[in-house]
Amino acid sequence: MTVETPASRPGSNPPQGAGGHGGNGRARPGPGAPPSLPASEPGGRAAAAKVTRVVAPTISVRQRLRDIWQSRELLLYLVRTEIKVKYKNSVLGLVWSMVAPAMTLAIYFIVFQVVLGNRQPNFVIFLFAGLLLWNLFSLGVLTGTGVIVNNAGIVKKVSFPREILALAAVGSACVFFFFQALVMIVFMVVLHHGPDWSYMPTALLALVTGIILSAALAVLLCSINVYLRDTQHLIEVILTAWFWACPIVYAYQQNIGIRLGPKGLTWIYFLNPMTPLVLSMQRFIYGTPTTYGKLNGAIHTYLVLPVKSHLWYTGLDVGVLVIALLLFLVALAVFGRLEGNFAEEL
Repeated sequence: MTVETPASRPGSNPPQGAGGHGGNGRARPGPGAPPSLPASEPGGRAAAAKVTRVVAPTISVRQRLRDIWQSRELLLYLVRTEIKVKYKNSVLGLVWSMVAPAMTLAIYFIVFQVVLGNRQPNFVIFLFAGLLLWNLFSLGVLTGTGVIVNNAGIVKKVSFPREILALAAVGSACVFFFFQALVMIVFMVVLHHGPDWSYMPTALLALVTGIILSAALAVLLCSINVYLRDTQHLIEVILTAWFWACPIVYAYQQNIGIRLGPKGLTWIYFLNPMTPLVLSMQRFIYGTPTTYGKLNGAIHTYLVLPVKSHLWYTGLDVGVLVIALLLFLVALAVFGRLEGNFAEEL
């Protein structure tokens, strides 16, 4: 990537790269750049006022992964700090991490089941099952996108793997996921609703895949956001639209499967990588793809989830996992390419 930055004043030290791992980039004149002119010659001052910096990464993706692993204690520290800062001077503290999703769930329940008349049995469990994974994913991506800009002070002064900041944002989202899962367990106990334990491995696979996908996007977007500050605001809009593209507040089989299935177009819906992950989580927590309830005094069949085998759900999750891992490697490579000029941009 080529970035134009002001040159240093004569006699001063050149600007230091802000790349992680102690400045992992080198500057050289850009290809085709005009030869520099002495300041005393005509045009010399204009030429000295602008130089072209080409930053080339010197640390491989493998080395970056090794550095992240060696900095795992720092990662855990940043996660704890993020949570402490978020609820600092708060009376309820971490209780808010359980109250907020419970209130959101109550609002969705009132709107869809009371106002709009959705009679699907245990709809609140179905809804919460999808929200659990989505909240983790969206919170990790959204907070991770702005983390480099928000921590500009440390990025410019301290040498450490900068990717850790984005991963810490995803880590704190995982902590909030844990507390929200406790709220869900309370709802399931109150409603006497049990999960389908045979799908628990599939749900864990979906959870891990969602975390990796969130981390990949967070690392990628936080580096881009340093140069294009509109990225963070754009991501907020995209995540809002992405939420409604997932089968969270509506049943997949009843609204998507029976409409696109006969036309052979369900593959379009599954281009959304979050769709298989949400369905797997719902299949485990909600427990059944088809349920029955009374509608106008008669027994009505509710088609909720795809009537497929464990292998079908697991296969889709594995496919998304492969994509997420590849995206994570690409994100590290792009991050390494862009981080060399973080100090100048911040």
